[in-house]
Amino acid sequence: MEGNAFAQFIPLILIFAIMYFLLIRPQQKKVKEHQAMVSALRRGDQVVTQGGLIGKVTKVKEENEVEVELAEGVKVRVVQSTIAQVLNKTEPSK
Repeated sequence: MEGNAFAQFIPLILIFAIMYFLLIRPQQKKVKEHQAMVSALRRGDQVVTQGGLIGKVTKVKEENEVEVELAEGVKVRVVQSTIAQVLNKTEPSK
C-alpha cells in the first residue's frame, strides 16, 4: 500500500521538477544577470530605461539612483532597477 501511495506522488514531483528547470531557474538567472548589469553601471554608459528612453549616464548615486542625460541639458533621475539595457559600455579608466 505504501509503495502505491508513493507512486501517486511521482507525477507531482516530476511536474515540479519540470517547472523548476523550465521556469524558475531561468528566471532566477535572468534576475541575477540584470542585477550584475545594473551594479556595473558607470558614468558615460548609454542605457535604455524600461520606459524606452535612451540616454547617457552622467552620475551614479548611492541610493540606487542614476542620473541620465536624455538630451543636452535634460537630465533625469532614474531608479537603477528600471534600466533595461546597456547599449554602449564605457571603458574603465586605468
